[in-house]
Amino acid sequence: MASTVLTETLSTIPWFVEFNRAQIASLAAISEIQTFESGEVLYHEGDKPVNLIIILEGQVSVEIDVLQCGRVKMYVAEPLDILGWSKLTPVIRQRYATAIAKTKTVALTIDGDQLLDLCESDNQIGYVIMRRIANVSALNVLTTKLQLMELLVHNKASYYDTTC
Repeated sequence: MASTVLTETLSTIPWFVEFNRAQIASLAAISEIQTFESGEVLYHEGDKPVNLIIILEGQVSVEIDVLQCGRVKMYVAEPLDILGWSKLTPVIRQRYATAIAKTKTVALTIDGDQLLDLCESDNQIGYVIMRRIANVSALNVLTTKLQLMELLVHNKASYYDTTC
């Protein structure tokens, strides 16, 4: 049986507002709350995706390694932002970025394999989760585009120069 704290936490997350008590309990059964200290890595670029992560408190820097430029910050995830969504997309078989806690961070982690199974067995959960993931991935594409545009604008005089 899932803890009351997990059930209450899940009930307060707007992502899950459409779910009934039984669906919330099913999510709670495959979830846990984790704390990450400032500077702690939640996952590394290239790691195998395992969990979906919802930030509850704190900030997480999402960064990618750019050849000859080093690590570039793409964005900072804040409360209610979703990380690890690539676990739910079968095409992506590894983490596309590194996530590092900027501050002490509390996060809800949901087991990705069990979440996929739950989405398959409960079509409403599956539809809502995948609709939300589509929005998150679209926002990530837009954020990446804006970051690339900014990088090009700042370096347009030396476009072929490898310094970032």
